[in-house]
Amino acid sequence: MAQVSVSSHELSRLVTNVERVIVGKGNAVELLLVALLCEGHVLIEDVPGTGKTTLARAMARSISGSFKRIQFTPDLLPSDVTGVYFFNQRSQDFEFRPGPILANIVLADEINRATPRTQSALLQAMEEREVTVEGTTYPTPRPFMVLATQNPIELEGTFPLPEAQLDRFLLRLSLGYPTQQEEEQIILLQERGHPLGGLEPVVTPEAILQARGEVGTVHVSDDLRRYVTLLVRATREHDQIDLGVSPRGSLALYRGAQALALIRGRQYVIPDDLKYLAPGVLAHRVVLSADARLRGRTSEDLLREVIAAVPVPTESL
Repeated sequence: MAQVSVSSHELSRLVTNVERVIVGKGNAVELLLVALLCEGHVLIEDVPGTGKTTLARAMARSISGSFKRIQFTPDLLPSDVTGVYFFNQRSQDFEFRPGPILANIVLADEINRATPRTQSALLQAMEEREVTVEGTTYPTPRPFMVLATQNPIELEGTFPLPEAQLDRFLLRLSLGYPTQQEEEQIILLQERGHPLGGLEPVVTPEAILQARGEVGTVHVSDDLRRYVTLLVRATREHDQIDLGVSPRGSLALYRGAQALALIRGRQYVIPDDLKYLAPGVLAHRVVLSADARLRGRTSEDLLREVIAAVPVPTESL
């Protein structure tokens, strides 16, 4: 096997740096970096106050990138996201005022509170890495990632994301409440000010782009490639799943495993990489049957059943 690039060491430093601010959420930070290396986006479902905004800001600062936050509300317009042309009295000409979507890390807060029309404005940027305003196309900066959040408890006044849009998120994750010890540490860290103010960049956007190019060189054996397809096909054949994982989900799991291996200092994927990523990559891409919903089953429950049922390759390297 080829030796791991120095960028893997930089990636480990990046995870450690963000963890200085986000206490006890190393797995979430690692998954966020997986998405960044895969040019993917993340949907965070969690209650308010668990550190979603801090996580996004810490990641942007650690890569020396720009950060913008969009508070989604029912009256938010597509132009509030993408940008707008305005008439400059001084120059006597129309000028483009970029919207907040044109940043390296974009936090789309409470995305399900916006109307479908505004949500669709975000879709072009997520999928095509560009926005079109008045017939002119503007590319998003590189690297580019959307972190969308939604509250899983509040449903009143929300517009649920359609399956087609959910499928465009590489990962769905939840931060969850901290343990008692972690919460005490959070209080101590912020006793004299927020630690985010002292966070320094540890990598450059160019280093992230270089690492992205190296993700595709990580070796995946034929057995593990087959394992990916077997996992996905099992979701399509499960009797409590009406709509299984799409081919986009297969590619997301495959590519995500390559990125995870690179972050962990390997040039090859192992079965545990795929099993670790599968719930976050696949669960939001399935639609449960009415019977499963009545029984109180969740997509995560069914994914665990699928992972347990599909045989794991014994020779993967």
